[in-house]
Amino acid sequence: MPELPEVETVVRHLRPQLLGRTITGFTAPWPKVTAPAHPDAFAREVVGRTIGGVRRRGKFILLQLDRGHIHLHLRMTGRLVLASPGDEGDQRHVTAVVTLSDSHRLIFRDMRKFGRLGYLADLAPLEAKLGPEPLSPEFTAERFYQLLQGRRRQIKPLLLDQGFIAGLGNIYVDEALFAAGIHPRAEAASQSAAKAEALHRAIRHILQRSIEKNGTTIINFQYGTGSTGRFREDLRVFRREGEPCLVCSTPVVKIRVAQRGTHLCPTCQAI
Repeated sequence: MPELPEVETVVRHLRPQLLGRTITGFTAPWPKVTAPAHPDAFAREVVGRTIGGVRRRGKFILLQLDRGHIHLHLRMTGRLVLASPGDEGDQRHVTAVVTLSDSHRLIFRDMRKFGRLGYLADLAPLEAKLGPEPLSPEFTAERFYQLLQGRRRQIKPLLLDQGFIAGLGNIYVDEALFAAGIHPRAEAASQSAAKAEALHRAIRHILQRSIEKNGTTIINFQYGTGSTGRFREDLRVFRREGEPCLVCSTPVVKIRVAQRGTHLCPTCQAI
Protein backbone atom coordinates (compact mmCIF):
# COMPACT_ATOMS: atom_id res chain seq x y z
CA MET A 1 0.00 0.00 0.00
CA PRO A 2 1.36 3.45 -0.85
CA GLU A 3 2.49 5.23 2.31
CA LEU A 4 3.18 8.88 3.05
CA PRO A 5 6.15 9.35 0.67
CA GLU A 6 4.40 7.64 -2.23
CA VAL A 7 1.20 9.64 -1.76
CA GLU A 8 3.21 12.85 -1.42
CA THR A 9 4.98 11.99 -4.68
CA VAL A 10 1.65 11.58 -6.48
CA VAL A 11 0.36 14.86 -5.04
CA ARG A 12 3.44 16.82 -6.10
CA HIS A 13 3.20 15.36 -9.59
CA LEU A 14 -0.50 16.13 -10.02
CA ARG A 15 -0.74 19.51 -8.29
CA PRO A 16 0.49 21.74 -11.16
CA GLN A 17 -1.61 19.78 -13.65
CA LEU A 18 -4.89 20.02 -11.73
CA LEU A 19 -4.92 23.46 -10.11
CA GLY A 20 -7.51 25.77 -11.62
CA ARG A 21 -9.22 23.11 -13.71
CA THR A 22 -12.97 22.60 -13.51
CA ILE A 23 -14.58 19.17 -13.23
CA THR A 24 -16.96 18.74 -16.15
CA GLY A 25 -17.90 15.08 -15.78
CA PHE A 26 -17.55 11.89 -13.76
CA THR A 27 -18.04 8.21 -14.58
CA ALA A 28 -17.38 5.09 -12.51
CA PRO A 29 -16.83 1.88 -14.48
CA TRP A 30 -16.47 0.27 -11.03
CA PRO A 31 -19.47 1.73 -9.14
CA LYS A 32 -18.17 0.67 -5.73
CA VAL A 33 -15.28 3.12 -6.08
CA THR A 34 -17.45 5.80 -4.41
CA ALA A 35 -18.98 3.46 -1.78
CA PRO A 36 -20.98 3.96 0.32
CA ALA A 37 -22.25 6.81 -1.90
CA HIS A 38 -23.66 6.08 -5.36
CA PRO A 39 -21.52 7.43 -8.25
CA ASP A 40 -24.42 9.64 -9.38
CA ALA A 41 -24.57 11.27 -5.95
CA PHE A 42 -20.83 11.85 -6.01
CA ALA A 43 -21.07 13.38 -9.49
CA ARG A 44 -23.79 15.80 -8.39
CA GLU A 45 -21.48 17.15 -5.69
CA VAL A 46 -18.33 17.59 -7.78
CA VAL A 47 -19.28 18.33 -11.40
CA GLY A 48 -19.01 22.06 -12.07
CA ARG A 49 -16.57 22.59 -9.22
CA THR A 50 -13.08 24.06 -9.69
CA ILE A 51 -9.98 22.49 -8.12
CA GLY A 52 -8.30 25.08 -5.92
CA GLY A 53 -5.85 22.87 -4.02
CA VAL A 54 -4.17 19.47 -4.14
CA ARG A 55 -2.58 18.15 -0.97
CA ARG A 56 -1.96 15.09 1.15
CA ARG A 57 -3.31 14.21 4.60
CA GLY A 58 -1.86 10.98 5.92
CA LYS A 59 -2.33 8.50 3.08
CA PHE A 60 -5.24 10.46 1.57
CA ILE A 61 -5.07 12.68 -1.53
CA LEU A 62 -7.30 15.74 -1.08
CA LEU A 63 -8.64 17.86 -3.92
CA GLN A 64 -9.95 21.12 -2.50
CA LEU A 65 -12.88 22.35 -4.56
CA ASP A 66 -14.54 25.76 -4.55
CA ARG A 67 -17.10 23.96 -2.41
CA GLY A 68 -16.12 20.87 -0.48
CA HIS A 69 -13.37 18.32 -0.99
CA ILE A 70 -12.67 15.10 -2.87
CA HIS A 71 -10.76 12.60 -0.74
CA LEU A 72 -9.05 9.70 -2.45
CA HIS A 73 -7.22 6.67 -1.08
CA LEU A 74 -5.06 4.55 -3.41
CA ARG A 75 -5.07 1.49 -1.12
CA MET A 76 -3.07 -1.45 -2.51
CA THR A 77 -2.81 -0.87 -6.25
CA GLY A 78 -4.51 2.44 -7.05
CA ARG A 79 -2.89 4.80 -9.54
CA LEU A 80 -3.88 8.23 -10.88
CA VAL A 81 -3.05 9.22 -14.45
CA LEU A 82 -3.85 12.50 -16.21
CA ALA A 83 -4.73 11.70 -19.83
CA SER A 84 -4.72 14.15 -22.73
CA PRO A 85 -7.79 14.52 -24.98
CA GLY A 86 -8.05 11.57 -27.35
CA ASP A 87 -5.50 9.50 -25.43
CA GLU A 88 -7.58 6.53 -24.35
CA GLY A 89 -4.62 4.58 -22.99
CA ASP A 90 -4.97 1.23 -21.27
CA GLN A 91 -8.60 0.77 -20.25
CA ARG A 92 -7.96 -2.23 -18.03
CA HIS A 93 -8.66 -1.80 -14.32
CA VAL A 94 -10.16 1.70 -14.72
CA THR A 95 -12.47 2.32 -11.74
CA ALA A 96 -13.22 6.06 -12.12
CA VAL A 97 -12.76 8.87 -14.62
CA VAL A 98 -12.92 12.56 -13.75
CA THR A 99 -13.28 14.72 -16.87
CA LEU A 100 -11.72 18.18 -16.62
CA SER A 101 -12.00 21.43 -18.50
CA ASP A 102 -10.08 21.25 -21.83
CA SER A 103 -11.16 17.57 -21.95
CA HIS A 104 -8.24 16.18 -19.95
CA ARG A 105 -9.24 13.21 -17.80
CA LEU A 106 -8.00 12.15 -14.39
CA ILE A 107 -8.12 8.36 -14.56
CA PHE A 108 -8.15 6.14 -11.49
CA ARG A 109 -6.74 2.69 -12.30
CA ASP A 110 -6.86 0.03 -9.62
CA MET A 111 -6.14 -3.61 -10.41
CA ARG A 112 -7.43 -4.92 -7.06
CA LYS A 113 -10.26 -2.37 -6.82
CA PHE A 114 -9.71 -1.51 -3.15
CA GLY A 115 -9.14 2.23 -3.78
CA ARG A 116 -11.92 4.67 -2.96
CA LEU A 117 -12.86 8.29 -3.52
CA GLY A 118 -15.55 10.36 -1.89
CA TYR A 119 -16.87 13.85 -1.29
CA LEU A 120 -16.88 15.77 1.99
CA ALA A 121 -18.42 19.18 2.46
CA ASP A 122 -16.21 19.55 5.55
CA LEU A 123 -12.99 17.69 6.39
CA ALA A 124 -13.77 17.45 10.11
CA PRO A 125 -14.96 13.79 9.93
CA LEU A 126 -11.73 12.80 8.19
CA GLU A 127 -9.54 14.83 10.54
CA ALA A 128 -11.19 13.17 13.53
CA LYS A 129 -9.83 9.81 12.37
CA LEU A 130 -6.24 10.89 11.76
CA GLY A 131 -3.32 11.55 14.06
CA PRO A 132 -0.66 14.23 13.57
CA GLU A 133 1.42 14.55 10.43
CA PRO A 134 4.92 13.21 11.20
CA LEU A 135 6.62 15.88 9.07
CA SER A 136 4.68 18.84 10.49
CA PRO A 137 6.48 21.40 12.69
CA GLU A 138 4.03 20.57 15.50
CA PHE A 139 5.20 16.95 15.61
CA THR A 140 8.18 17.48 17.89
CA ALA A 141 10.23 14.87 19.76
CA GLU A 142 8.69 16.10 23.01
CA ARG A 143 5.15 15.70 21.70
CA PHE A 144 5.97 12.24 20.35
CA TYR A 145 7.32 11.14 23.73
CA GLN A 146 4.15 12.43 25.41
CA LEU A 147 1.99 10.51 22.92
CA LEU A 148 3.78 7.28 23.83
CA GLN A 149 3.13 7.68 27.55
CA GLY A 150 0.51 5.29 28.87
CA ARG A 151 0.36 3.33 25.61
CA ARG A 152 0.58 -0.35 26.55
CA ARG A 153 0.50 -1.53 22.94
CA GLN A 154 3.45 -2.93 21.05
CA ILE A 155 5.29 -0.13 19.32
CA LYS A 156 4.88 -1.35 15.72
CA PRO A 157 1.08 -1.71 15.60
CA LEU A 158 0.78 1.61 17.43
CA LEU A 159 2.87 3.37 14.77
CA LEU A 160 0.73 1.75 12.06
CA ASP A 161 -2.45 3.13 13.66
CA GLN A 162 -3.48 6.09 11.49
CA GLY A 163 -5.28 7.60 14.46
CA PHE A 164 -1.97 7.78 16.34
CA ILE A 165 0.25 9.10 13.55
CA ALA A 166 -0.98 9.61 10.00
CA GLY A 167 0.85 8.25 6.98
CA LEU A 168 3.12 5.51 8.28
CA GLY A 169 2.92 1.95 6.93
CA ASN A 170 4.83 -1.30 7.03
CA ILE A 171 7.90 -0.19 5.08
CA TYR A 172 8.74 2.97 6.97
CA VAL A 173 7.83 1.65 10.42
CA ASP A 174 10.24 -1.28 9.97
CA GLU A 175 12.96 1.05 8.72
CA ALA A 176 12.47 3.64 11.48
CA LEU A 177 12.44 1.04 14.27
CA PHE A 178 15.67 -0.43 12.94
CA ALA A 179 17.31 2.98 12.74
CA ALA A 180 16.30 3.70 16.35
CA GLY A 181 17.33 0.25 17.61
CA ILE A 182 13.84 -0.63 18.91
CA HIS A 183 12.25 -4.08 18.69
CA PRO A 184 8.83 -3.98 16.97
CA ARG A 185 7.24 -5.88 19.89
CA ALA A 186 8.56 -3.51 22.56
CA GLU A 187 5.92 -1.74 24.63
CA ALA A 188 5.41 1.83 23.46
CA ALA A 189 5.18 3.31 26.96
CA SER A 190 8.46 1.66 28.00
CA GLN A 191 10.53 3.80 25.63
CA SER A 192 12.81 6.32 27.30
CA ALA A 193 12.85 9.95 26.24
CA ALA A 194 16.15 9.27 24.46
CA LYS A 195 14.70 6.29 22.56
CA ALA A 196 11.59 8.27 21.66
CA GLU A 197 13.77 11.08 20.34
CA ALA A 198 15.82 8.62 18.28
CA LEU A 199 12.66 7.10 16.79
CA HIS A 200 11.17 10.54 16.10
CA ARG A 201 14.37 11.56 14.31
CA ALA A 202 14.43 8.30 12.31
CA ILE A 203 10.79 8.64 11.22
CA ARG A 204 11.25 12.17 9.92
CA HIS A 205 14.62 11.52 8.26
CA ILE A 206 13.49 8.35 6.49
CA LEU A 207 10.22 9.89 5.26
CA GLN A 208 12.01 12.99 3.96
CA ARG A 209 14.68 10.92 2.26
CA SER A 210 12.05 8.71 0.61
CA ILE A 211 10.12 11.74 -0.65
CA GLU A 212 13.36 13.02 -2.22
CA LYS A 213 13.57 9.68 -4.08
CA ASN A 214 9.85 9.68 -5.05
CA GLY A 215 8.95 6.88 -2.67
CA THR A 216 9.55 3.14 -2.67
CA THR A 217 8.48 0.86 -5.49
CA ILE A 218 8.40 -2.78 -4.36
CA ILE A 219 5.83 -4.19 -6.80
CA ASN A 220 3.04 -1.84 -7.87
CA PHE A 221 3.73 1.79 -7.03
CA GLN A 222 3.98 4.08 -10.05
CA TYR A 223 3.22 7.73 -10.65
CA GLY A 224 2.81 9.85 -13.75
CA THR A 225 3.16 7.83 -16.94
CA GLY A 226 4.94 4.94 -15.25
CA SER A 227 7.76 6.40 -13.16
CA THR A 228 8.81 4.45 -10.08
CA GLY A 229 10.25 5.38 -6.69
CA ARG A 230 13.96 4.93 -5.95
CA PHE A 231 14.04 4.57 -2.16
CA ARG A 232 14.18 0.78 -2.39
CA GLU A 233 17.96 1.06 -2.80
CA ASP A 234 18.10 2.69 0.66
CA LEU A 235 16.12 0.02 2.53
CA ARG A 236 18.13 -1.48 5.39
CA VAL A 237 15.81 -4.23 6.70
CA PHE A 238 12.53 -4.26 4.77
CA ARG A 239 12.42 -7.22 2.34
CA ARG A 240 16.03 -8.12 3.27
CA GLU A 241 15.34 -11.25 5.35
CA GLY A 242 18.34 -13.61 5.35
CA GLU A 243 20.75 -10.89 4.23
CA PRO A 244 23.40 -9.55 6.63
CA CYS A 245 22.53 -6.53 8.74
CA LEU A 246 24.34 -3.51 7.33
CA VAL A 247 25.45 -2.58 10.87
CA CYS A 248 26.42 -5.84 12.60
CA SER A 249 26.20 -8.55 9.87
CA THR A 250 23.59 -10.60 11.78
CA PRO A 251 21.07 -12.01 9.28
CA VAL A 252 17.91 -9.92 9.01
CA VAL A 253 14.82 -11.88 10.07
CA LYS A 254 11.13 -11.66 9.25
CA ILE A 255 8.55 -12.23 11.98
CA ARG A 256 4.84 -11.55 12.44
CA VAL A 257 3.73 -8.66 14.61
CA ALA A 258 -0.01 -7.99 14.83
CA GLN A 259 -0.53 -10.07 11.65
CA ARG A 260 1.97 -7.96 9.71
CA GLY A 261 5.20 -9.22 8.16
CA THR A 262 7.96 -7.43 10.07
CA HIS A 263 11.68 -7.15 9.31
CA LEU A 264 14.35 -6.53 11.91
CA CYS A 265 17.89 -7.24 13.04
CA PRO A 266 17.70 -9.42 16.19
CA THR A 267 21.01 -8.04 17.42
CA CYS A 268 20.58 -4.31 16.77
CA GLN A 269 16.93 -4.46 17.93
CA ALA A 270 17.17 -6.84 20.86
CA ILE A 271 14.04 -6.65 23.00
